Amino acid sequence: MNTITDSSHKPDRKAFEEAKLKILGTQRQRLGIGTLAEKTVHAILKNYYEPREEKQEVPLAGYVADIFTGQEVIEIQTRQLYKMKEKLSVFLALYPVTVVHPIPREKWLIWVDQDSGALTPRRKSPLKGSPYTAFTELYGIKMFLNQKNLRLRLALLDIEEYKLQNGQRKGRKKGAASYDRIPLEFVQEVTVDSREDYLQFIPPDLADEDFTSKDFAQAARIKIPLAQTVLHVLYHVGAVDRVGKKGRLYLYRAMPR
Repeated sequence: MNTITDSSHKPDRKAFEEAKLKILGTQRQRLGIGTLAEKTVHAILKNYYEPREEKQEVPLAGYVADIFTGQEVIEIQTRQLYKMKEKLSVFLALYPVTVVHPIPREKWLIWVDQDSGALTPRRKSPLKGSPYTAFTELYGIKMFLNQKNLRLRLALLDIEEYKLQNGQRKGRKKGAASYDRIPLEFVQEVTVDSREDYLQFIPPDLADEDFTSKDFAQAARIKIPLAQTVLHVLYHVGAVDRVGKKGRLYLYRAMPR
């Protein structure tokens, strides 16, 4: 069984830098961050996957597709995938749809003074993202995951996140509002085009044995609540089966390819 790393695609670094340059500009100042009509991560990824502007923001079947090539739809959705349900139900009946979901792998936080525009030195967040992080969002569109027309691209990015100090009190940053996120590097792209591709999320140590969500969490190095969500989705798409119980926990088994 392949691992997530083995099954991922190496992003095109040159194309990504060109997309960043197009959106940010060589002379764009930090204070200009967040002034675009759309957030920066979304805009850069849209230009990475389709640099031709005439293929972007295309009216289609009563909605607006982020990208429509004439043969397929590509949607960039940074969060709240469940809000795509109506659009997906329409688009999937007409064309293949690729949903690109960016995931911050490593993140540096910078606070912006709302009045002066001054920036604090950046601080690395202790939180790290992984492909498993996406499953909290995939749960909201699980009813579409088995459709042949749906493809997923999980884009792991290193980013800088800018926050407004509008919640600052006594020198603390609590309550700061998210302002914008700037991608620094496109680290990894995980592709999911079929049921078999979901098997890459099962740690190799568990490929040939029954396991619980606790076992899965330990092997995948994630917390148990996230492991339970991942397994719920994997069970829904047919990548794992429930074969019994161990105490109060389901026993799972990876399905054969």
